[in-house]
Amino acid sequence: QVQLVESGGGLVQPGGSLRLSCAASGFTFSSYSMSWYRQAPGKEREFVALIINTGGSTNYADSVKGRFTISRDNAKNMVYLQMNNLKPEDTAVYFCKVRKIYDYWGQGTQVTVSS
Repeated sequence: QVQLVESGGGLVQPGGSLRLSCAASGFTFSSYSMSWYRQAPGKEREFVALIINTGGSTNYADSVKGRFTISRDNAKNMVYLQMNNLKPEDTAVYFCKVRKIYDYWGQGTQVTVSS
């Protein structure tokens, strides 16, 4: 069965950096685009970034463009989100997602940006 496990969240000061990881299993990882989403308290889940199956193309939400970088390692079935110059408004639970017939989500990892 499809399994996505996020890690790497934590507490960081404004301007700091974090690298999130998502370990995927239960499907042919190299055949699917992967996405990161986030959900802040009291808000709807929102798109953050996407990377196609080969890693050759990416897409970002305007709010993170130039600060976040999505990448993947198809040999390790991993997708990453490098987050730089973090802002308090980046505070959220971050989820990775794969869309097959259905959307599959991980359990999320908390990112808190605060001084």
